[in-house]
Amino acid sequence: MKTIKTEKFPIKMWLDEIEPDALKQAKNLANLPFVYKWIALMPDSHVGFGMPIGGVLATREVIIPNCVGVDIGCGMAAVKTDISGLDTGQIKMVLALVRQWIPLGFTHHRSDQPWEGFNRAPDIPIIQQQLGSARRQLGTLGGGNHFLEIQQGDDGNIWLMVHSGSRNFGLQTASTYHKKAVALSGKYAADIPDKDLSFLPVDSKEGKEYFAAMNFCLQFAAASRALMMERFTEALFTVVPGSVVDEINIHHNYAAFETHFGREVLIHRKGATRADAGLRGIIPGSMGTASYITRGLGNPDSFMSCSHGAGRKMGRKQAIRTLNLEEERRKLEGIVHGVRAARDLEEAPGAYKDIDTVMENQKDLTQILVRLRPLGVIKG
Repeated sequence: MKTIKTEKFPIKMWLDEIEPDALKQAKNLANLPFVYKWIALMPDSHVGFGMPIGGVLATREVIIPNCVGVDIGCGMAAVKTDISGLDTGQIKMVLALVRQWIPLGFTHHRSDQPWEGFNRAPDIPIIQQQLGSARRQLGTLGGGNHFLEIQQGDDGNIWLMVHSGSRNFGLQTASTYHKKAVALSGKYAADIPDKDLSFLPVDSKEGKEYFAAMNFCLQFAAASRALMMERFTEALFTVVPGSVVDEINIHHNYAAFETHFGREVLIHRKGATRADAGLRGIIPGSMGTASYITRGLGNPDSFMSCSHGAGRKMGRKQAIRTLNLEEERRKLEGIVHGVRAARDLEEAPGAYKDIDTVMENQKDLTQILVRLRPLGVIKG
């Protein structure tokens, strides 16, 4: 851990180098008047909107929509099976079924998907407006860096992993309440260095609405991952009979009230995983590198958090412009993947930081339980 002490509040960071724009965002956070203790940057940190992805912020009495992000409830699900191995033909058969059963990218289901949570949707305009489309978005992957992956664990078992979020629910909720925060920014006596950090008092009407809407998006995202995982495991067990031994489902974009250093505060995790002592987590690498099942160490300096993945080292457009297609494909030898053309390079291994370095930099935050090697991957 390194500490920067040039700003109003310290910045504690678990990485050797950080891109200038991400550091500038961290310094903006560190000069907000309502920060509690310090800003924490995980080893996968990189630039985001307002707040770096891989950042952890504790606040007193306010909530900042952009410090949760536009994909509210984005997170990971992992399932351990009792299957010990798969050959390439079996992996291709599983992934073919997955493509039939789980819509990818902008594709939705053709019919409403069952989830009892829809009946408990809060009476908040943006949530009610999105309910119709959300019923067909449940259990769909989305795009960007979301993925479905078959993995071989060093525990001798086949694992399945899903990375996804709250689809349009989260985007529309984040956009709506960020706009409200910007509109109300002149009403509250607070000096903020960036409009992307506009906030809502948690006890205001808008703050209460956003918090309720955000929590519903979290529930939706978790249910969506669970439904995809149900169909993912069904695809696997159709090809090779087996059963589920263990499962994990966690968020890494959210805000929650927690007690740290004897005080209840609002913890914003934007691309960061909760890592309380003993709490299991999931930290994925890139499509060509290892992922990890972890156990938190409860480090108070990070507000009991760790990284949510490897973290990007270049933007998507830069990756397409600069990465070599054949070189990236060589990194994926032995893995069933979909990198076919230059446009696919935005999610190639070279676009991401080295996951082993990331894990080394956070040995005081989380402990590795299982190392997972990719066998086959579908990107959104």
